[in-house]
Amino acid sequence: MADLTRITISLESSLLDAFDKQITGKGYENRSEAIRDLIRDQLIREEAKHKGGEQVAVVTMVYDHHARELASKLIDKQHHHHDLVVSTLHVHLGKRHCLEVSILRGPSGEVTHLGEELLATKGVLHGEITYTSDEKSLNRWGA
Repeated sequence: MADLTRITISLESSLLDAFDKQITGKGYENRSEAIRDLIRDQLIREEAKHKGGEQVAVVTMVYDHHARELASKLIDKQHHHHDLVVSTLHVHLGKRHCLEVSILRGPSGEVTHLGEELLATKGVLHGEITYTSDEKSLNRWGA
């Protein structure tokens, strides 16, 4: 691991108890690793808002596959931006609803635009875009 610096923080006991319970449930061995993950998560989220250059994102969508021509519209949008779509996973949730997860990678503005365009497609019931950092940023933060 990279050069480590020890810090001290002050927390209300109720906040610390809740944090300890949560990280134990997730399987963290210690508070330090959980805090490091929280800091990395915040840095990644903030960097994604202001990032230029390459961006990596996961777009998650839930939709009713019976919605008129929706699946076709989503596929057309992805084919139109084939250079940004790394992979797509399609899961049947039941008789009517599908979950689709697409991994996008490319210039920041284009990735954001395609992700938002997919989510805004009429008939998409729920979805979100999750951004992550590229290899350079992760290396910079000691991950």
